[in-house]
Amino acid sequence: MTPPRIEQSTKEERLAFVLNQWKCLSNCEICGKCSMLRGRNEEMLYADYIDGKRSYMDIIPDPL
Repeated sequence: MTPPRIEQSTKEERLAFVLNQWKCLSNCEICGKCSMLRGRNEEMLYADYIDGKRSYMDIIPDPL
């Protein structure tokens, strides 16, 4: 799924996208999302995107 563009979305839409993208799939052996976040909260990690300051792609965490 493509992240909503900052100039064409609301803060609520961007927050909903982040929460949906990083929701737990309850299958840790094949998922890997938690290891990418490295114990960080997705809302805090993507706060600049949610607030419209940086694009989603600029914030994607580096792989381990």
